[in-house]
Amino acid sequence: MTEALKKLIEATKTLDQSKTDKEQQRRSFAYGNTKFENERITREMIDKQAELLSKNLKR
Repeated sequence: MTEALKKLIEATKTLDQSKTDKEQQRRSFAYGNTKFENERITREMIDKQAELLSKNLKR
């Protein structure tokens, strides 16, 4: 591993993600895992379900 790569890895350990960044990462993770199992899954499906879940949690 190069010294530059080591520095980049260390720098990421202290980064704070915004709520938007975390939500995008969560959706990307969900999409990647479900798409792997079922290729009919779309990003739009993931976004729709995430929005529904968000609305239900706010109640």
